[in-house]
Amino acid sequence: MRKIRAAVRVKGRVQGVNFRYETQRTARRNQVCGWVKNLPDGDVAAVFEGEEQAVLDTIEWCRSGPATARVDHIDVEEQSWRGEFSSFEIVTAP
Repeated sequence: MRKIRAAVRVKGRVQGVNFRYETQRTARRNQVCGWVKNLPDGDVAAVFEGEEQAVLDTIEWCRSGPATARVDHIDVEEQSWRGEFSSFEIVTAP
């Protein structure tokens, strides 16, 4: 199976609605590594690495997020797989 990496930015009502927690839960269930964090402008950013289908499934989940979220738009940038992560974590923005 091919391994891929994707950087994702999610726009909408995605902060204060458990988006990061549920993204972490979904990524771990899909055995995807990387991170997710809130951005100062109200968006959520994430990097996903893993088996291609697992990453695509995690990105697809981000298109709707948890029931309390409202996703208006999602940007996905495919990147070269680096294998730099061993788990999926919530990152606190500086």
